[in-house]
Amino acid sequence: MLIATWNVNSIIPRLPRLLEWLERLRPQVVCLQETKCSDERFPRLELSGLGYEVAAAGEGAWNGVALVSRIGIDDVTIGLGGDCRWEDRLEARAIGATCGDLRIWSVYVPNGREPGHAHYAYKLRWLEALRGVAALELGTGLPLAICGDFNVAPTDDDVWDPAEFVNSTHVTPAERVAVGQLRELGLRDIVPRPLKYDRPFTYWDYRAGMFHKNQGMRIDLVFASPALAARSRDAYVDRDMRKGTAPSDHAPVVVDLGE
Repeated sequence: MLIATWNVNSIIPRLPRLLEWLERLRPQVVCLQETKCSDERFPRLELSGLGYEVAAAGEGAWNGVALVSRIGIDDVTIGLGGDCRWEDRLEARAIGATCGDLRIWSVYVPNGREPGHAHYAYKLRWLEALRGVAALELGTGLPLAICGDFNVAPTDDDVWDPAEFVNSTHVTPAERVAVGQLRELGLRDIVPRPLKYDRPFTYWDYRAGMFHKNQGMRIDLVFASPALAARSRDAYVDRDMRKGTAPSDHAPVVVDLGE
């Protein structure tokens, strides 16, 4: 069983690449982020042609998350509940569902912009709300995976040069503590193999040839409940999907959970 997470950075222009990848790899469940697509425009027909059901939460040109599954989608939950808002808006940043015997969430954590900004405070509130949801989900006893673009590099090894990120978001102690609270609940960070180079980066800025220099970050994460993590036989960053014409600036993370 393969599950994957991929920030596609706009699903409509990325659709041919996504469909080719799905047809070749045939993962059972994929978490998508930054779909930038309204629910009405989401390409359900094209995905159903490959045997995938869809649960999506979109808001047009911004944000957007989705789950696509070949093993069913039930008990869909959109959002984290409560009052986790940005400028009085509930953004499309989280969606959960039961797929087969697995409870899985696709999340797109706010960027934070810069420390001290209101968006940074929103990011920390959002991560605290995610912790609350994770605690409730773990209480059900279902195997749980929370996957997505966390916009946080958990350690200095997860960025190409820590000196380049001083006074920046994604690496501040508060953000790392907030993500670490998921581990304190018992969730395990499944760190993938890099396939190339020595570190499994998942994101490379479009600017200045950063991908080809491997100046990246590991910010796309898969957190799994202990029993589910124990099933993991392999995990890797599909770096090839960051290559070619009009790629996303993120690469998929793929986890093999065995039979």
